[in-house]
Amino acid sequence: MKRRIVVALVFILAIGLCAGLVWFNFFRDKMITQFFATMQQPAQAVSAAKIEAKTWTPSISAIGTAKAANGVELAFEIAGIVSEIKFKANQNVRQGEVLVQLDDTVERADIQDVQANVKTAESSFERAKTLSTRGYGTEANLDQASALLAAARSRLARLQATIEQKALKAPFSGVIGIPRIDVGQYLQPGTVIASFQDLSSMKVDFTVPEQRAGEINLGQEVHIGTTEGNLPFKGHVTGKDPRVDPKTRLVSVQALVEDNKNGAILPGQFLHVEVILPEQPNVMTVPQTAVIASLYGDYVYTIDQEEKQGQQVQVVKQVFVKTGRRRGGALEIVSGVNPGQQVVASGQNKLQSGATVKIDNSIDVTKLDASKLASGQ
Repeated sequence: MKRRIVVALVFILAIGLCAGLVWFNFFRDKMITQFFATMQQPAQAVSAAKIEAKTWTPSISAIGTAKAANGVELAFEIAGIVSEIKFKANQNVRQGEVLVQLDDTVERADIQDVQANVKTAESSFERAKTLSTRGYGTEANLDQASALLAAARSRLARLQATIEQKALKAPFSGVIGIPRIDVGQYLQPGTVIASFQDLSSMKVDFTVPEQRAGEINLGQEVHIGTTEGNLPFKGHVTGKDPRVDPKTRLVSVQALVEDNKNGAILPGQFLHVEVILPEQPNVMTVPQTAVIASLYGDYVYTIDQEEKQGQQVQVVKQVFVKTGRRRGGALEIVSGVNPGQQVVASGQNKLQSGATVKIDNSIDVTKLDASKLASGQ
């Protein structure tokens, strides 16, 4: 009898213990779920920017190639042997300076004979003229003497021109490049001597799409530089082709940089070009980093003040926007937000709509280089 009672008690105790364990596990899971459901997520640090309606300076971006306003490949018109090279590489040369001299010994020797013939012809012409005036000479003799004088002078002028052609002179002031000839070398006409460039002013050739060709006008301001985010040189449009290239559908444009500081731009150099268009007022802009592209469209995170658990906190909200033009580090917002609203400028990768944030603007993303923004740096 006692044994049965003991067994029954043990059985009841075991059942109670199992029921207690089941209830404890259920209670624990419920409390854990409730804890995480009500737990306040820590505020994420982000940088913010205010949407502003400001004056927008639109532009047309292009890629250009530089060339000197005056630049040539120097060459001789006639053949000859190089007797003297009077320049060194990268030397600044003034207009009219002799750069290379060809051997002109024979021509200088012949010129004395030709000059003597000119003097003889002048004397004969004067005698014939005197006789004709006094009535002792005929018009035919005077004409013949005049023709002989003209022929002698023509031979002298031709010989002097040949001597001039054998002295290659600088056609304008500029910088001469590496000499491509040697003393004693026989040169054929057209042989290139060296590159000669005037680096004080530069022309920049670039193209724009045919749809935007109508926005280009003579005299428009142009900003030019070797990198996209740094355009320190200023110029103006000097020409635009009156036709569209049917192969590329582009229009060729040329600009002039009148002050090439210290020869910083070199002929043939690859350049970034911005043609500045008339200003437009009341254009909403945000930093380019504030806009996130997705399969569903572009969106931003706006920042608003809300009350949570009796405290004022900053909460983000995902808002889809329509974007427009880009310039530097700024991006135009056509619709979706209003001026004065704050948006997250960086740190969006750890956010979702409804998250709390704290603003840390120790880095001003509006002043970052556009090339770094594009590469994610």
